[in-house]
Amino acid sequence: MEFIINNWYIIVAVIAVLAVAGVAVYRYFGLPSDTQLAKVREWLLWAVTEAEKELGGGTGKLKLRQVYDLFVTRFPWLAKIVSFELFSDMVDDALDEMREMLANNQAVKALVNGEGAQNE
Repeated sequence: MEFIINNWYIIVAVIAVLAVAGVAVYRYFGLPSDTQLAKVREWLLWAVTEAEKELGGGTGKLKLRQVYDLFVTRFPWLAKIVSFELFSDMVDDALDEMREMLANNQAVKALVNGEGAQNE
């Protein structure tokens, strides 16, 4: 008992280190799988396309905010793990893919530009 009283701060420090290590291991194993990330990337492509359709060009920060708000609503568990910087990089990748689709796919271009109804 005297050992515990004399070394309580060491015992508390060891418990704290073990708790931090436990949380780190839990977060590492709780990271999304490649399949889950692929689904999130597909969803991000849809979200940036919708934001482009609604807000148009030249509104980058507004589109990012809109997509992030949708992301937090759709994937609340992942929003706690993914930093905003990583999310922003993922959105940039989705934007690059969207721009490529706009350049190569007239149907997507018509959808984003609001010209989808003209074919009916």
